[in-house]
Amino acid sequence: MVVTVLLFIIGLILLIKGGDWFVDGATGIAQRFHIPEILIGATVVSIGTTLPEVMVSATSALGGHGEIAYGNAIGSIICNTAFIAALTIAIRPAPVQRFTLRTPVMFFFVSAAFYMYTAYIDGYFSRVTGIILLGIFLIYMILTVIQMTRDPEHPDLAPDGTAISNEEEIAEETRSTGKNLFLLVLGAALIAIGANLLVDNGILIAEALGVPESVIALTFVALGTSLPELVTAVTSLLKGHGSLSIGNVIGANLFNLVLVSGVSTALAPFKVPESSVIAGHNASLVLEIPVMLAVMLILTGPAMFKGRLYRAQGILLLCIYAGFCVLQFAMSA
Repeated sequence: MVVTVLLFIIGLILLIKGGDWFVDGATGIAQRFHIPEILIGATVVSIGTTLPEVMVSATSALGGHGEIAYGNAIGSIICNTAFIAALTIAIRPAPVQRFTLRTPVMFFFVSAAFYMYTAYIDGYFSRVTGIILLGIFLIYMILTVIQMTRDPEHPDLAPDGTAISNEEEIAEETRSTGKNLFLLVLGAALIAIGANLLVDNGILIAEALGVPESVIALTFVALGTSLPELVTAVTSLLKGHGSLSIGNVIGANLFNLVLVSGVSTALAPFKVPESSVIAGHNASLVLEIPVMLAVMLILTGPAMFKGRLYRAQGILLLCIYAGFCVLQFAMSA
């Protein structure tokens, strides 16, 4: 059991470091070829921080563990919103630019509506569903690139989402293409290895503790694969760019719905898992998906209508996350 837990932790570390190096390598290559930094922040960084979820869910689905693939996507959204974003807001609430959030927020709730239709009406995530979700992801990326190239007001962004300085730009320019490619490939390899360790040993831990796989996915695995977003949020917060971390979280949440779920479902379709019930109904349908929507509404509502975030939001979201985790383990006891 000790070895299993150790390998689980090693898997988390490899996922985090692999995602970090992947983003560094991709960013370096983009800068060498003079791709605008804002495009890197809007695409590579968000995708890079979501890669752990993609690898874990895809590996789980291919291994016949749809519960982890399904639970990891929903759990990561809840964790990103009610823990990572909430922590940022509770410590340092800040004004936000509504127009920068409009597109990802709109795409998230449209995607969530389709996701809910699939879960509640069909009860089965088919390969066609996965392809549609990936199509939504592609459309979002195209629109984002078009929007950013037409908007000269935004400063260039560094990999952590902060404005890049001339010194940082020069440093990136001097890094060799070979080193960037090495970081890119090494990061991808570490993510793949880490995902395998995380999934395999997460399943063993779940079996040893008698905890359903979906609960492990909704809590430990979701938190572990969300650590890149947490690092980005903390870094942005320390540099006084709290609103940037919120934007990254919302973008990562969208990617969890359309990219993570899309890849895993397209590779290996699965039914909506039913590991526990509440009042005779599937807990996923009466608790997990509603909580996912509720925390996103609490996060984005004031941002979209008032143009700012409030400390009370962060505290409320943290309380919801704590209650959600406690309830998950109580139901599995």
